[in-house]
Amino acid sequence: MPAVTSAMRMLPITVVVGACFSLLALPGSARADDILDGTQNTETEQSAETDAEGTVGVTVGGVVFDRSKNGSGDSAGALTSSTSWTPPPCWYAPKYTPEQLQKYLEPIWEAGSTGYEWDATQREKYNANDEKKGFNKDKTGKGYWWGSYVDKSYPPGWDACKKDYFWVDAGDPPPADIENAVTPEVLAELAYAEIRVPSTDVTLAPAGATKVNLPTWAWLDGAEFKPVSVTASVEVLDISATATAEPVSLEIKPGTPDAETYPASGVCEINDGRIGEPYAKGKADATPPCGVKYLRSSGDGTFPLQATVTWEIHWTGSGGAGGDLPDGAFGATQNVVVQEIQAVNR
Repeated sequence: MPAVTSAMRMLPITVVVGACFSLLALPGSARADDILDGTQNTETEQSAETDAEGTVGVTVGGVVFDRSKNGSGDSAGALTSSTSWTPPPCWYAPKYTPEQLQKYLEPIWEAGSTGYEWDATQREKYNANDEKKGFNKDKTGKGYWWGSYVDKSYPPGWDACKKDYFWVDAGDPPPADIENAVTPEVLAELAYAEIRVPSTDVTLAPAGATKVNLPTWAWLDGAEFKPVSVTASVEVLDISATATAEPVSLEIKPGTPDAETYPASGVCEINDGRIGEPYAKGKADATPPCGVKYLRSSGDGTFPLQATVTWEIHWTGSGGAGGDLPDGAFGATQNVVVQEIQAVNR
């Protein structure tokens, strides 16, 4: 498996979650503690991709994915890689037994649509005229014909894996010149592409419209903010790999240069399974560990606050294999109303 390079394409994924904050009619003057007290849950429920067969043991081209520990909810989102990395657009894995390949190819030759010369070459390659040994039928149960599988989400995959079917004896590795032959590392990358991260409960205080020069507290619910994983396996080879995404930080971008973030970098690190700290009455004089302070009103509009969670990805696989994959990000945009206030009593 070649190393991940910057030449690989960016994942074509756009993820948008969140909700707009409603405009609340507040008096021209108020106590800061009263404004900050209370919560606004901006959760958008999310769910992992499923099909008619459910989330576990879904077969996709020779690879079986176990998504039982994936993110869930109506709006589950795929991670966008922090680099130009993408999963393999195609890969090689066991595809046919001798009898299955014969059943697949012979009708094509008999139709004559591929041309006599090509058909003759193919028959010779697979020793098709030998009733007992053609297509390696004498090796039934002792290996498989390998072929390519293509991720239909990445059209270039149709051009990337062009090698014709090739035989691999049971227990032997595929030929050394075969790129993207399925391995635990390839399976880990395919599992990465199947990861869906759940929605994140981004809570702000004040819960509705915030005020100019008033620190707005931001935090995430630790009970929902947890790792997710997907396992990919090829059962006939007895190999598998699990890719796990763990949340590590939240980056806040206020949506205007006329604002300050807490901390100044705008990046809030995870601590004991939670990012930020819930506001509690009486903390109006304290600086929020995670939040934002707007320095001017949004007028008749709103500021698009962006909250992006960074997830670290690592994998473990058969035979003790494992390692890291590029970080992923999951973003949300929330429209925040910022109002002028006549006085804030702290």
